[in-house]
Amino acid sequence: MTEQAFEPRLPQPYLRDTPQQTANTTSTASTASSGERVTGAQSLIRSLEECGAEVLFGIPGGAILPAYDPLLDSRRLRHILVRHEQGAGHAATGYAQATGRVGVCIVTSGPGATNLVTPLLDAYMDSVPLVAITGQVPTQLIGTDAFQEADIVGITMPITKHSYLVTDPADIARVVSEAFQLASTGRPGPVLVDIAKDALQADTVFAVPPLAPDAPPVSRAHGKQIREAARLITRSERPVLYVGGGVLKAGATAELRELAELTGAPVTTTLMALGAFPGSHRQHVGMPGMHGSVTAVAALQKADLIVALGARFDDRVTGRVDTFAPHAKVVHVDIDPAEIGKNRRVDVSVVSDARTAIDDLARTIRPLLAEGQADAGAKSGYAAWWQELDRWRASYPIAYDRPADNSLSPQQVIERIGQLAPANTVFTSGVGQHQMWAAQFLPHEEPGTWLNSGGAGTMGYAVPAAMGAKVAQPDSTVWAIDGDGCFQMTNQELATCALNNIPIKVAVINNGALGMVRQQQNMLYNQRYSASTLHSAPDSERSHTAPAGTRTPDFVKLAEALGCAALRCEAADDLDDAIQTANAITDRPVVIDFIVEEDAMVWPMIPAGASNDAIMTALDLRPDFGQFDD
Repeated sequence: MTEQAFEPRLPQPYLRDTPQQTANTTSTASTASSGERVTGAQSLIRSLEECGAEVLFGIPGGAILPAYDPLLDSRRLRHILVRHEQGAGHAATGYAQATGRVGVCIVTSGPGATNLVTPLLDAYMDSVPLVAITGQVPTQLIGTDAFQEADIVGITMPITKHSYLVTDPADIARVVSEAFQLASTGRPGPVLVDIAKDALQADTVFAVPPLAPDAPPVSRAHGKQIREAARLITRSERPVLYVGGGVLKAGATAELRELAELTGAPVTTTLMALGAFPGSHRQHVGMPGMHGSVTAVAALQKADLIVALGARFDDRVTGRVDTFAPHAKVVHVDIDPAEIGKNRRVDVSVVSDARTAIDDLARTIRPLLAEGQADAGAKSGYAAWWQELDRWRASYPIAYDRPADNSLSPQQVIERIGQLAPANTVFTSGVGQHQMWAAQFLPHEEPGTWLNSGGAGTMGYAVPAAMGAKVAQPDSTVWAIDGDGCFQMTNQELATCALNNIPIKVAVINNGALGMVRQQQNMLYNQRYSASTLHSAPDSERSHTAPAGTRTPDFVKLAEALGCAALRCEAADDLDDAIQTANAITDRPVVIDFIVEEDAMVWPMIPAGASNDAIMTALDLRPDFGQFDD
């Protein structure tokens, strides 16, 4: 059976003044031409328009309020009033992850700005292009501990690509333009623009913001590194293409598939790269890391060559780093030179945009294979290596047991949501067990359809990120897979969705506990469940007749109070009907409270800090790696 051609869905990254952004649009804020006197606030709004912004997620407050007046006149900017600044940041992140463009959020000074710290960290860790506009107290009050003053520039310096403090209205247009360019070029990331209130109120002469000085051309590796990397690939016996989120950022999914099929090498995609290579493709061996597939973990651990493409060898993938892939040489491709050699010594470093590097590798390898200049492994498509990989894949699939009493297993719920979802559905996830099950059991076939908090591991990410993704992709179904712990952190943004016609769908995987914490307490702390139970009474006091799952709050009543349709599903026989009912509701958000078993665990698992060789398929069960066992 021939596989369908795989085309990336992500649009081009941020481009200024593209036709689709400017056609048939007018704006009172935009009527100012270069040389006309405007307020700093008008300059801010016009600058955002000129930089291609379309949607702002935010909340007004005293210091940023001058910007909200000209915003009312703009016909090119849609403002979505969120219920918490953290929601604004995560929504902007979801928008950016779903489109590849810059997400924008706008909040006031002091606590408004500090409530953005977690989303900024999240975007920084996951390389998401984000511009955060914050109001600041008037210039003369900075440093006086004024009401709602916080040094947000100082606070955010470690977690942004750059943070600006603007006190002169003449600088606003230039700084906004620079912020968009910084956020979206090189390794993407968040940029903060903090603007003093008096700068927004003062007059200035508006100038259409030029792009910042031309960004350097897309980084292209020297041919020598590419040739050496190609030589290692064609002479290895057990190579692995270790694919990270940088491949998605570079829009390099088509090039990745070409390289993989050309070489025949196995492909493993990290949590941040799911969808960069079709999950159903025969060469895809799964996700690596702490809860990755046995095949992916073993492939990296037993490889003789790792080709890292836009990945950063983080601890969740490597486990105990001094025991990671002990026999492997490493080719590391990354646009950020700081990542190369940071966690793992490399043999060939390729500082480059992933798209150009992968394309160069394929063009260099093709003639080597055609002219017979490859070793036996590469010539055979690594047949012997695939024999072992296929044995591991057959012996240790990602699987789960279904309860015999017709109750719901969380894995089954998530798997069926994926199977019943319409084409091009975008999935977001919170953090914890449900995130790992979503990574394992949802279909990951296309880029831009799996959004999660990977580096920071932010509980509360799913709902606001789904809101941002739905705004970005209004014709796509958007499902948020959340836990009952995560859901209680940011569910207020469902009111934002209900009031702004953003009909997302939320699956609450309700096991009555902080699931990943409970799993580790089960395994490492003799089942002493300290502060991980979310239902109404501690385990020792809970009646055997009490209903399962978190019931305070009642998520169905809560969702209805927030303007959503709401259902509860507690039996496997009702599962498909509940999901199909939710899929059919398109005029408002919908929440399903799925009551699942409390003690389900995520397998496989590598204990934190342990070697990847210690991977377990169930409690105290370790795979047999045959000839590769040490």
